[in-house]
Amino acid sequence: MSDLAAVRARYVERIARRERISSPRLLEALATVPREDFLARGPWRIKGEAARSYRLSPDADPVHLYDNVLVAIDARRRLDTGLPSLWAHFIDVLDVKEKDRVVQIGCGLGYFSAVLSKIVGPKGRVTAVECDERLAERAAGYLRAYRNVEVVHGDGCEKVGDAADVVIVHAGFAHPHPLWLQSLRPRGRLLVPLTQRDREGAALKITRRDRGFEAEAVQQIRIFPGRGRGVTALDDRVADWWQRASALAPLRFRRLEQGLPADG
Repeated sequence: MSDLAAVRARYVERIARRERISSPRLLEALATVPREDFLARGPWRIKGEAARSYRLSPDADPVHLYDNVLVAIDARRRLDTGLPSLWAHFIDVLDVKEKDRVVQIGCGLGYFSAVLSKIVGPKGRVTAVECDERLAERAAGYLRAYRNVEVVHGDGCEKVGDAADVVIVHAGFAHPHPLWLQSLRPRGRLLVPLTQRDREGAALKITRRDRGFEAEAVQQIRIFPGRGRGVTALDDRVADWWQRASALAPLRFRRLEQGLPADG
């Protein structure tokens, strides 16, 4: 086994142990998708999940990427790749399966799009939506070999395509968007980070049930704000309400009114 292969195997083993991953397909995808294929050539600006500042990797050896670290996409905007353990945990919680149709809102450079591609397999589909044109172009190039992935440059609050089994939002919003809920198939699952202006908040899993939806808080999160996320104190209060209500018990609702649950 090469040094890189050994490092990648240890990376997957640590994530599996830390997050108690139950999906063999997810672990296999993490083991086979090269993280370095979805980044510019190194050295890279990286930081651990608790770090406040970046450090520069010693060189361009990909072994530096196979740790539970964030890698800067745009350090000036504090825009990073997703933390591997966190998004592996979310994908596992969403129970993404072979043949599923998955929609990503904010795919970044496409690393997790490739991981999802491997999980859903050739009979599944991944629609990777990215509002930043440059990122979308780069992601499309990196994902060219993944035939079941379509990269779409656009606003994920305006169009997500056909009905989906899973919708994953990779940016912070004040509340779930009605379009994401409407796009879910029966028993479909949505993962959405609901955050305040300081980027802090909680990721919610929302499942489509027979008579509406059920929301539950999954984990605290700090994440880059989504385009269109409100910037007023009212938006912050809406996000805070969702976090508190869903943390106490599963929250059931049928529709949204001004971003909040309604039963009518």
